[in-house]
Amino acid sequence: MLRRTPALVALAIGALIGTPSPVMASAEPPPDGRLTALQRDLGITREQAITRLAAEARAGRTIASAAKTLGAHYAGAWHEGPEAALVVATTSRTAAQAITAAQIDVVPRTLAQLTAVKNSLDRSAPPATVHSWAISPRDNAVVVQTSSDADARAWIAAAGADRDAVKLEPSAERPKPFYDIRGGDAYYIPSKGYRCSVGFAARRGTTLGFTTAGHCGDAGDATQGHNRVDQGVFRISSFPSDDYAWVETNSQWAAPGVVNGYSAGILPVRGSAVTQPGGSTCRSGSTTQWHCGTVQALNATVNYPEGTVYQLTRTNVCAEGGDSGGAFISGDQAQGMTSGGSGNCSSGGTTFFQPIAELLQAGGLTLVTAGGDPNPPTGCASHRETYTGSLTSGQNQIHPNGSWYQSTTSGTHAGCLDGPDAVDFDLYLEKWNGSQWTIAARGDSPDPDETLTYNGTPGYYRYRVNAYSGSGSYTMGLTRP
Repeated sequence: MLRRTPALVALAIGALIGTPSPVMASAEPPPDGRLTALQRDLGITREQAITRLAAEARAGRTIASAAKTLGAHYAGAWHEGPEAALVVATTSRTAAQAITAAQIDVVPRTLAQLTAVKNSLDRSAPPATVHSWAISPRDNAVVVQTSSDADARAWIAAAGADRDAVKLEPSAERPKPFYDIRGGDAYYIPSKGYRCSVGFAARRGTTLGFTTAGHCGDAGDATQGHNRVDQGVFRISSFPSDDYAWVETNSQWAAPGVVNGYSAGILPVRGSAVTQPGGSTCRSGSTTQWHCGTVQALNATVNYPEGTVYQLTRTNVCAEGGDSGGAFISGDQAQGMTSGGSGNCSSGGTTFFQPIAELLQAGGLTLVTAGGDPNPPTGCASHRETYTGSLTSGQNQIHPNGSWYQSTTSGTHAGCLDGPDAVDFDLYLEKWNGSQWTIAARGDSPDPDETLTYNGTPGYYRYRVNAYSGSGSYTMGLTRP
């Protein structure tokens, strides 16, 4: 273990440019997932949520127009009430008469004047009791959050700022920075006296944490981050038989969905499609950092001194003590967590990793991805080929990997789509008829998940994933004749 034919190409490209798509409604309703979250977190009704989203979508153009019309008299804008009604502020009652697309509030100070006040505060070092400050158009003031009014007033005076343009608000707790969960970073288990490496950020419901190796800690063990800041607690741990664990992190930690590739830079995680034998994979760990190799075997059984571990993946990537738990990743697809092996990064060797899918399923976890749906689907694994992607409403994606495939025999084409919750994603199998792509089979129910089969003759085929409504990450599987 390691704790420590050229004409056809042109034809296909032209066909991709002209990809057809289903007829879309002129005004689609917002995704149910977004409406549900707004209702829950803002305490509003579904109708108010729909009205709010529409108002917020219109606001950008309205604000730009109002600011241009009001010129030097513009004093900012804000949303008000459960339906986010737009309010525009101005210092001129006369100029206000030209604004008809929003509510108007006449105030004493312009946005430029407030900006000058804030800039003067920015140039003066604050006391520890002053926690933050920002322009508030609604208050027509710069709002200073502080735990000591006396300290704040002295600081404002020293900065030479207009005291009448500043509003003090009580603030009990000083803000603290968040620390990022990044695959490959070190973390420490004080009760055990050693160091391991972070695998991937993953959630259980709304609770954030990260995956790692089971032999790194037992359920209940506390952890510290790479910076020795208190980090979290092991909630799931299995070793031997398996070698996986999940650490629940505290509120000081955030997850951008990335791996620290050290010399390779910060790498996004966008899914968890499995790399097959012969495919390349790389590993990030806190001892030897970034190394790459190839997958040699899936479903390997390993006889460690501590006991037998099943269903690991064997690679020729090197690793050393302290790399345990670290991230194995192929491209932007999470593979698993470093388990153990032989050799080192001077002489080489064999390293095994625990596939991440088993832990995600067993622990009820979802992988956190970069810039996308924090709950990416992982289905369709039974198909011979799987692909992942992310779409926003109205977009299409072609597979395999933006291209087509040729079938030289008659037989069954089977496709599967596993989309995110509360959306309507559709799957189409398309065949080239000599001049254009035509739909041979479809899965276009109002649900996020689709399956289709088609008994086809030899020819050129492709799959198209369409986000009819809603946005998020998906997994698509296909099996060819």
